[in-house]
Amino acid sequence: MNPAYQNPDFLRLYETYTAAADSLGAKLAAMMGAALAGDPLIVATSTDIVLYPGAGRAPEVQGYRLFNRGFKELAAVSHLGPAVASLLKMRELDPDGQAWQGEARRMMDATRAVRAANSAALWRDEIAVAAYRGREQAIAGMVDYACAMTLRYLERALREPSCFTARDMREQYLEAKGGAIGATVPMNAVMIATFFLVGLDTGHRIIGWFDRHDIDWDRSMALIVGKQGRPTAGVTWTSNSVCASIRAASRYRLPLERVLIAPHVPSPELPADPEQAVAAARAFESPLRQLWSRTRTVSDLGPLMYDGYPRFAPAAAAHPRLTPETTEVAELPAIAGPDDWWAMNTRLRVVLEDPRQLLSGCVADYAVDQLQAHDNDPARVVVPGLDGCAY
Repeated sequence: MNPAYQNPDFLRLYETYTAAADSLGAKLAAMMGAALAGDPLIVATSTDIVLYPGAGRAPEVQGYRLFNRGFKELAAVSHLGPAVASLLKMRELDPDGQAWQGEARRMMDATRAVRAANSAALWRDEIAVAAYRGREQAIAGMVDYACAMTLRYLERALREPSCFTARDMREQYLEAKGGAIGATVPMNAVMIATFFLVGLDTGHRIIGWFDRHDIDWDRSMALIVGKQGRPTAGVTWTSNSVCASIRAASRYRLPLERVLIAPHVPSPELPADPEQAVAAARAFESPLRQLWSRTRTVSDLGPLMYDGYPRFAPAAAAHPRLTPETTEVAELPAIAGPDDWWAMNTRLRVVLEDPRQLLSGCVADYAVDQLQAHDNDPARVVVPGLDGCAY
């Protein structure tokens, strides 16, 4: 028996519909693509958003991540909590080893350097993010506090290793319920604030950029391609913060079913130079439009074949609301307001445990929702964990 045998007649029928460049399915997708050629196509990669206006008009490119001022500085502070927990995990895996202690000292050296470099002037004059204007002193104070508490906690852990337990870390460091290191604000609040600030900046720029364009959102096509953070993250509508930002920019007029997430599609790598980026983006328009059209074509067969049966309708608001009885969730929970710490701390846990989530996307959707509700004015938005907190 030949394990690779395929009957040629069956294969011909198979390829008549699909899996061939001249198949019926491919030709239908091409016809659909031609019909949609004048509609806007929005493509988001891990670093850029490209707007293809349609009808052969030149694309426009907006960078939004990684190379933006303040992202890595805030991420460094956001990571203090998981870094301390990682040291604890190292200690649990090798209680008698010295690895965790060496890494703790290395982390302390880096934290001291950040504390020395941090200042309101740094955030105001060097990092200079428009969305943070007016909050630079508060951000600097929060960063100084986070560094101080981390140093105190690690100094205590090295001095008294027996105290370095999960319960102690939660009580003394993450939740600031004990008095061992003099913590007055939970590190959880710092993490939420830094994640929110990243979402505030990204969302503010994305919404502002889209607002400068006249886009027919009802006819727009959106495609999010490539890896978003860790390899398993951002693969669903509810776990993709870029999806949330684009829909907020549309004032939620962009239908969710017109947003496709394609993590296995190679992400276009565009040059940093704006003119070169536009020129490079042109080459990707046709294949990306074909991809969107091909996927949509299959979806459009549903009502033709099964009219009268229940249709697929994406759940736009899939964030569950927590109750006192809630013990587990399958999605990031809804946030009732800037003081809803039960929901926000639950989100901190979920973004660690759920491989679909981006850590930096912990409260990104909440940030863009608040921007959308306040006319994209960051000054009118309450930053949880920063505004009203005494650091």
